[in-house]
Amino acid sequence: MEPFSLKLTKTADGSHTLFVPELNEHYHSVNGAVAESEHVFIGAGLSFATRQFKEIRALEVGFGTGLNALLAFAFAEANHLQLSYTGLEPNPPAAEILDKLNYRDLSIFPAIPLWWQRIHCLAPWDTTTAMGDLWSLTKCTSDLEDFGAPEGSFNLVFFDAFAPQVQPALWTAAMFQKIAGMLETGGILVTYSSKGEVRRNLKTAGFVVEKIPGPAGKREMVRAIRLPLQHG
Repeated sequence: MEPFSLKLTKTADGSHTLFVPELNEHYHSVNGAVAESEHVFIGAGLSFATRQFKEIRALEVGFGTGLNALLAFAFAEANHLQLSYTGLEPNPPAAEILDKLNYRDLSIFPAIPLWWQRIHCLAPWDTTTAMGDLWSLTKCTSDLEDFGAPEGSFNLVFFDAFAPQVQPALWTAAMFQKIAGMLETGGILVTYSSKGEVRRNLKTAGFVVEKIPGPAGKREMVRAIRLPLQHG
């Protein structure tokens, strides 16, 4: 796939995102990139998952700028949480673009600058990198369609693909069934979209779906829990 032409954009909370002219789409919410990530993926996802699981095995669909991973690892360090993180991104932004993002200036966690260095400078693509005794990162230049892992490989999914109208093939029941097949029973999926079709496809794929309050600019988001798989 040809790399996107990306433009730096400042969002409502002062944090940057990237705009893709070819898709007319931003990587994060223009109402606040960091605020969205904190609310959807850390608060409703990772923090919630720690009530169910002692160690987290996370899969992110749409690694993008690495913002969700950055906040997840910083949260894990602050809370002494074991975290293995796999991010899928077939179109990684170039280093010179990433270097312009202001995420290293975040004051949410003291370790943010160090984690930025680890994620973007010390962890090569398509291999697993140990980040210390409790943490590991695997960045994959792969589409969800081409990625596979055994059942139970993950217990948390950050579904952060471009919006359903932009990447409809990723939001189908078949794709959610594929994800369900890689999750353990009780595994959690969170996403910013609460569209009716998204919720129906998740239910078809074997998830219990709930709408919960969304981040700034979005009334609702979705959290879904994987039911036991039906083996035929």
